[in-house]
Amino acid sequence: MKLIRLRAPGGLEQLSLVEEDRPEPGPGELLVRIRACSLNFHDSMVATGKKPCADGIPLSDGAGEVIAVGEGVDAFETGDAVVSCYWPNWLGGEATPATKQGELGDDVDGYAREYASMPWHAFTKAPAGYTHVEAATLSCAGVTAWRALVVCGQVRAGDTVLVLGAGSVSLFALQFAKMAGARVIATSSSDEKLEKLRRLGADHLINYKAVPDWGRKARDLTDGRGVDHVVEVGGPGTLAQSITACRMGGHIALIGVLTGFAAEVSIPALFSNQIRINGISIGSRADQEDMIRAITANGLRPVIGRSFPLRDIASAFRAYESQKHFGKVCIEL
Repeated sequence: MKLIRLRAPGGLEQLSLVEEDRPEPGPGELLVRIRACSLNFHDSMVATGKKPCADGIPLSDGAGEVIAVGEGVDAFETGDAVVSCYWPNWLGGEATPATKQGELGDDVDGYAREYASMPWHAFTKAPAGYTHVEAATLSCAGVTAWRALVVCGQVRAGDTVLVLGAGSVSLFALQFAKMAGARVIATSSSDEKLEKLRRLGADHLINYKAVPDWGRKARDLTDGRGVDHVVEVGGPGTLAQSITACRMGGHIALIGVLTGFAAEVSIPALFSNQIRINGISIGSRADQEDMIRAITANGLRPVIGRSFPLRDIASAFRAYESQKHFGKVCIEL
C-alpha cells in the first residue's frame, strides 16, 4: 500500500510517499480502505514541525469502506462506509486521561495511508449518502463544534451564537446552530468570507479588522443582552472580546489557540457575570454517533474547500497554512 511517512520533525519536506505491506485485521479489528482524509490544525502543527513527531503516518481524520472484519466484530460488515474517531478509546461520557491516550497522526499512526487496521471502536458508520471526502471532514472539526454547542452548550432554538472566523470548526458550529434554530453572529477579517458565511446562514456579520471592539458590537446586536454562546477558536488574542460579547450566565466554548497559548483574563468579568467556560478537546465516539444521526436527519452537508491527491500532501498543507481556503482541505486516496 501507499502511505505518507513523516521521516523527521521539522517541515513539509520530511513528508515522504512510500510503499509498505498492507496490514491484516486481528481479532476485534476492522481493515478499512481509506478513501479520504481531511487536514486540521493539529495535523498542520505536526507536519510543519511545531509539534515534533518523527517517522509517523500523519492525519487524524480518515474515511473509507470496510474490506475485512476481524474475529468477534459484529457491529460492522464488509462494505460499510465508515469514518474514524479522533480519540479511539474515548467511547462515551466525560474524558479521562486513559480515554485520551493515542492521538492519531501523532502518538500513533494516522490515516494518510491506503489501508488501516484498527479496533472496531476506532470508527463509526458514515452519514448515509455522504461521499468519503464529506465523511472525512467530521472527526475533528465536526465533533468539536457539536460538543461545544450541543453537548456542553445545550444550544436551544432562539439562542444567539457567536462564531469567530471562517475556519472549519466555526463553519460546522454555524451549521449546527442554525440546525438548532439559533441566531448566528459571525466574524471574519475578509469581506469575501463574510459573504460566504451569510450564504451559509449567518444572521449578522462583523469584520473584526474594521470593528476592533467586535465583542461590544456583538452585544449591541443582541440589544445589549449579550450572546448565549461563543465558539472561541482564537485564544488569548480574542478571549477578552468574547467575554465582552457574552451575556450574564452565558457560555464560552474554549477550543483554539490560533493567537497563542497564554492570556490575561479578567476574572471579575467572569465571576460577576457568571460566565461558564468549557475547554473542548474534540469529543467521544458517542458524541460522533449522535452528531451523525442529527446530520442525517437534517440533511446537513459539510463545506469542502479543496482536495488534493495523496502524493500532493505537502501542497495540501501549504494551502491550509495560507488560510485562503473556505471549507475543509482534504486528501483523496
